[in-house]
Amino acid sequence: MRLIAVFLCLTMIAPAQMRSNLVSPSHSDFSAPWFGTGNYWKKNFGALDTRVVLEPPVRLAEYVVDGKLTLSLKAYLDLVLANNTNIGIQKLTLEIPKNGIQRALGVFDPTFTANFSATRSETPATNELEGANIVSTLNQPFTARVQQLLPTSTTVFGQWSGSRQSSNNQFLLFNPGWNNTLQMGFTQPLLRGRGMNITRLPITIAKRQVRVQEFTFRDQVQNLIVQAENAYWDLVSARERLRVQEQALSLAEESLKRARRELELGATPELEIYQPEQQAATARIGVVQVQYQIKQFEDSLRRQIGADLDPAFQSIPIVLTEDVSQAPDDRQYNPNEMVDLAKQNRPDLMSLRTSLEVNDLQIESAMNQLKPQLNFQGTYSTTGRGGTARLRPGQPGYPAGSTGVVIIPGGLGDAFNQWFNFNTFAFSLNLQLPLRDRAASAGLADAVVNKRLNAMRERNIEQQLRQEVLNAITQVESSREGVKLARIALEFAEKRVEADQKRYDLGVIQIFFLLSAQTDLTQAQSNLVNQTVQYKRNLLVLQQRLGTLLEDKGLVLQ
Repeated sequence: MRLIAVFLCLTMIAPAQMRSNLVSPSHSDFSAPWFGTGNYWKKNFGALDTRVVLEPPVRLAEYVVDGKLTLSLKAYLDLVLANNTNIGIQKLTLEIPKNGIQRALGVFDPTFTANFSATRSETPATNELEGANIVSTLNQPFTARVQQLLPTSTTVFGQWSGSRQSSNNQFLLFNPGWNNTLQMGFTQPLLRGRGMNITRLPITIAKRQVRVQEFTFRDQVQNLIVQAENAYWDLVSARERLRVQEQALSLAEESLKRARRELELGATPELEIYQPEQQAATARIGVVQVQYQIKQFEDSLRRQIGADLDPAFQSIPIVLTEDVSQAPDDRQYNPNEMVDLAKQNRPDLMSLRTSLEVNDLQIESAMNQLKPQLNFQGTYSTTGRGGTARLRPGQPGYPAGSTGVVIIPGGLGDAFNQWFNFNTFAFSLNLQLPLRDRAASAGLADAVVNKRLNAMRERNIEQQLRQEVLNAITQVESSREGVKLARIALEFAEKRVEADQKRYDLGVIQIFFLLSAQTDLTQAQSNLVNQTVQYKRNLLVLQQRLGTLLEDKGLVLQ
């Protein structure tokens, strides 16, 4: 009985060890419960609710001020992370490789198998020793087996098998009779598949694949954040253009009023009125066009933050508080330092480097498959029999003083009581040696080629990365200079309008020159807005190329 206790302890400890040490990060709703627990019956035999309920957008009400959705750039990007549908898709995609870890852990799950059958047979007797003219036999074999792979690559099993046999054969010693066998054993690979590292290799690969997907997810989020911030700047730029166009319209209408008064007073010919009228009409067209563009950009921005999904926020006015009049910084970029920074932070490059680690693990697995299959096996078994004994005179155990056939009742317990009295120990070595293993060699070749491909892809990304970073730096510096020059041009345009206004009031120039100066002022104002927003966009692209976009924006992925 001591061996039974040891066996039971081993079979209970091994699963417990793996449950504590090999924890899968998969979603708790899809964890694998142990047999016998309440979750096991509920999950495996209960109905699974396959309905998908999508969560509504969150935190929008936090940014409502005086009935308007008031958003700084940081608040807007936080809402994008929380509510953007495309980001939600990418985040959910990350769960699939996480489930791969749980799938890889499945090799350590213990399995229980049981078999039972019953066979009734009737055969004619062929000699006098069969005990009946027609021998009727009922045979009922059964087997129960528990098997598990341990992290050490050892497979252990415990098996209880037996049978119950009854017959009308009067010469049977036990009728009905029970035969029981308890068997325990192990199989330990000595070459192929040997060791904890090889056994856990699929789990290690699955974890690396999760890491690859996490870097890919981060890269996708950066791309989506760039799109979202561009939508923000589209609306800011459009509203600034509207302000400029409204100022231009105001100047054009003021000039038109002055021209009409002069025409009424006879101070100017009638033909001179058409140019200010055309100027005012053109300004009105510009205002209307920008107003419709703003509506489109507002709808695009609402989609980025999920406001289009909530009827309460589908038409709410939006106020953007980010200041575009702020002068660009004068930071000087060291190209080599920026390239090195990108190599350390770019998620697409980090993903590929992790893929190279996966390739190394796959090569290790492929090389292990080239080894011969040499297994060391050991088994222990003990047998017992029992049942209702039918003893005849002269047989062992026949009671003294008895006559005729003596029936001694018995059953399955007799077979159990004989366990460990009849023992069998066996050890064996099994060798499977492929004389030529082209399949394993091809698998190793594929693994090596995949690593070489990823190494070439890594070099390609590093080359592309360097070019992208240098181009982004150039664009940032160019747009920064463009902002400075646009400010200077605006100052001169304002001075020119002021001067032409005085000259026009003195009658030195005609209204044509004043309108031309006002048009140039409008263009200078619009150009400054465009240059400032373009600087913001180029700085955003540089942050993306460096791989530091999320940190620079203060965004944290959950």
